[in-house]
Amino acid sequence: MRRDIQQNERAYSSKEVAEEVGIATPTVRKYSQILEKNGYEFLKDGDRRIFVQSDIETLIALRDTDKPLDDTAKDLVYQQKEKLEGSSETEIAISDTYDNLPQDPNELKEILMFLVNELAATREMNVQMTNDISQLKTTVSRLQQDHHAISSNIANSAQKTHGKIERLTEQQKTHYETLLQQEKQINEFLQKEIHNMRDEQKNEWRSQNDFNKRLEEAIQKPKGKWERLFFIFRK
Repeated sequence: MRRDIQQNERAYSSKEVAEEVGIATPTVRKYSQILEKNGYEFLKDGDRRIFVQSDIETLIALRDTDKPLDDTAKDLVYQQKEKLEGSSETEIAISDTYDNLPQDPNELKEILMFLVNELAATREMNVQMTNDISQLKTTVSRLQQDHHAISSNIANSAQKTHGKIERLTEQQKTHYETLLQQEKQINEFLQKEIHNMRDEQKNEWRSQNDFNKRLEEAIQKPKGKWERLFFIFRK
């Protein structure tokens, strides 16, 4: 009978043991069978094994062994028997202690006062632990609120930054379109000016050409000097 299990000690299922030990569930079953074959005792509910922390430590030792599994299982069974025997001796010693309580009322009173003081100290410690836990909860709640506030500020800042970037992008786009429009207008104006200059140049060339023709005709005709000049400028 297992006597090394403490009251309210946590019980584990095979699946939970597999996760704790880091092995597969069938391997938990295999190791347990090897241990039982060599005399290991598990707490059971019918045919179902109920594992405790000491069983998990035993399975870890079996997992990490370099020796054959049966040899390691025997060593672990021996260790378990020693623990169970030590637990039995402790129970006997406690029983003997109760039987050997002092009969002197004064000594018994001292013992009771000692126990009362220890109980008061324990209660005071429990109150302090309760206060510490309450303060810890308050701190955690405050940290959660701070975290929420920081997260909200970050989100708002990111949203504002995104809005500024969008506005700057729109402004740059508008400015770029304005520059393109101005450049287009300037190009149209320059094209018009160039066209006008070409027309003026053509007119100049035409006038010069007409003048040259008249001058050539005047030179070729046998007339007097003044008549030729008058003919040229008359036209």
